[in-house]
Amino acid sequence: MPVSEALRHLAEDPGFWMGAAAEPDSPELRTTFPVTGGYSLILDLDPATGERTLGLRVPAHSEPVQLGWAPAAGPYPAALRWWELDLFARVIALDDPTLPHPGLVVALLSPFAPPTPDDDESSIAAIRTAAYRSLRRDVPPPAPCGPEQTPLPLFASDDWWPSPPAASPQVLDETAIAELIRPPDRFSEVRVGKRFPREDLADLVRRSAALLADVPRRSWYAQTRPLARRILDAGDLAPIPALLGALTEAGCDHPTVLDALSEPLVPLEAYWMVETLAGAEPGTLLRRRL
Repeated sequence: MPVSEALRHLAEDPGFWMGAAAEPDSPELRTTFPVTGGYSLILDLDPATGERTLGLRVPAHSEPVQLGWAPAAGPYPAALRWWELDLFARVIALDDPTLPHPGLVVALLSPFAPPTPDDDESSIAAIRTAAYRSLRRDVPPPAPCGPEQTPLPLFASDDWWPSPPAASPQVLDETAIAELIRPPDRFSEVRVGKRFPREDLADLVRRSAALLADVPRRSWYAQTRPLARRILDAGDLAPIPALLGALTEAGCDHPTVLDALSEPLVPLEAYWMVETLAGAEPGTLLRRRL
């Protein structure tokens, strides 16, 4: 599991996402997201200063090559293109069911992939919104309320003993999410630097795209590809239960695939899975639904 308990605990704190300062003695955190072919994305966090560094670990090397560094107040570097991050996050999710897409990977790394004029900002906003909404935390059950003894009938109504509001398991409220997905006013361009690992990143893109393209050709996925294609062409998620049933009957037991198509359905998770099973370009179904 690439995500440590320390990071998962930090991700349950709204202040972490909104840039609040952590304790001065908070330890630095390194998170490794294996992608494919021996490549990994490495995120180094310094909670005490708010600094973040994104790196790329290449095959047969122990230390990552820096893609970009950001101070607490920004600006973030455009270390990745949005479509690259979306591609990598899909591959990561296929390999690790604990990191569904869109989820923690997009929430953590999307600041390093600001939208460019060539991107569809509405699609990016939808995916980032789903990623931030996916952040959850355990909340205690509401404290019992009501009289200690049986009240008189006149005072037995719930109106006399209102329940306290239940805490939301969602880490970030909608106001915070709207602030986080707002396109940055500026960002630094680092991909033109001599030390930027362009060739290694391009190789990772090729490997990731090939892996996704191969998915619908595999065993049970090939049997259900026509149904996934019909869902894609119609732009209607109503047949998703039929697709899930067909995959199960065909013997599919991949938790990432099944979870993305199961109730309660998260549309953005279902979109990318249908696209993958149909062999379609990433974002095809989302653009039709917006």
